[in-house]
Amino acid sequence: MRGVVAELHGSDEAVSSPTFVFRQRYDAPEAGTPAIEHVDLYRIDDPAELPDLALDEAFGPDSIALVEWPDRAEDWLPAGRIEVTIEGLGEGPRTVRIARPA
Repeated sequence: MRGVVAELHGSDEAVSSPTFVFRQRYDAPEAGTPAIEHVDLYRIDDPAELPDLALDEAFGPDSIALVEWPDRAEDWLPAGRIEVTIEGLGEGPRTVRIARPA
């Protein structure tokens, strides 16, 4: 998350984990740069909780949404999305997969 915000907004100073707030928005520092929505669905136990998160706003055309634990909101995810899967822990090697679901 920090790397994406730093690359697109020039700084990762304001980045924090949304684990306790579910969703964190980082507004664009200048016109023409998209806002970044960080959605963490780890604590979602029931899909009935999802409408309260206003995910339709997070997935709006003027922002980039990065979703952790997307399997907990499968029916809410937009068509045409790009899925990035990162495997590996700690300082060990990582495997990154990028795909567009059918």
